[in-house]
Amino acid sequence: MTETAFATDEALKLHIAHWQRELGSVKRLAENTLEAYSRDLGQFLNFLAGHTGGTVTIATLSALRGADIRAFMAVRREESLGSRSLARVLSALKSFFKFLERDGVMATEALNVIRTPKIPKSLPKALTVSEAKQTIATTAEMEERPWVAARDMAVLALCYGAGLRIAEALAVTRGDLEGNSIRVTGKGGKIRLVPLIDTVRTMIETYLGLCPFKLWPDDPLFRGVKGGVLSPRLIQMRVVQLRSALGLPPSATPHALRHSFATHLLGRGGDLRAIQELLGHASLSTTQIYTAVDTDRLLESYRKAHPRA
Repeated sequence: MTETAFATDEALKLHIAHWQRELGSVKRLAENTLEAYSRDLGQFLNFLAGHTGGTVTIATLSALRGADIRAFMAVRREESLGSRSLARVLSALKSFFKFLERDGVMATEALNVIRTPKIPKSLPKALTVSEAKQTIATTAEMEERPWVAARDMAVLALCYGAGLRIAEALAVTRGDLEGNSIRVTGKGGKIRLVPLIDTVRTMIETYLGLCPFKLWPDDPLFRGVKGGVLSPRLIQMRVVQLRSALGLPPSATPHALRHSFATHLLGRGGDLRAIQELLGHASLSTTQIYTAVDTDRLLESYRKAHPRA
């Protein structure tokens, strides 16, 4: 860990060193996180030294007010620090002050009145229609065993063609197939019935015809090469191969296919409530994030195509 300078007296530096050791050896924080926490605390203490006009001591920290911490956060915000980084800064400070309180060194209520910055939801990164189709179609070229290739294509087809989470797709049983629909168990055990388009249904039927294992109604539909439950890691690794072969960005994951399903439906005029049901979202607000995704895509197309853009 790189050494961080602290504008403090020797007594406080000793407490900081003990806190750092605890983060590393007891809480086992990653090296990068430990460095970030130490850097955040160092920046706060240096700010405090200038703010109060002297070396920071335990007495300085004991006299802290919420306004002092807000002033520091405002300075960091002016330095273009984002909400996610500010939330980490606050987490680092709370960790240190809780350490001091637990060791009986001091206690303060200053941090309790500071709200964690609201972190905006990151927008899903959808593939284009062409990229999504290529991802599924190219799977057959990545695998010599026909039944394994058919299996992986069917799993990815469920992610893109039916909007399933990877865990949902791998939990599907033979008995969950109901004609042109599939019964899906989502988060919280909530069950939904999702229609299957012809392409997806055909891929599943192809897999069923090639699968070398007996598939009972209550058993998982997708099997590993030894007959056990298929691991999501194997599908994720398959998509990594496909990313390399097709030159897709790191954001191209099995879950990105689910995002693409929702984004493409919305772009083709799909009803938001219907998409909510298909995805298994408990709240419409969760589904509404795709309206922003589609707007971004439209604006990007506009800027590229419009002669005055």
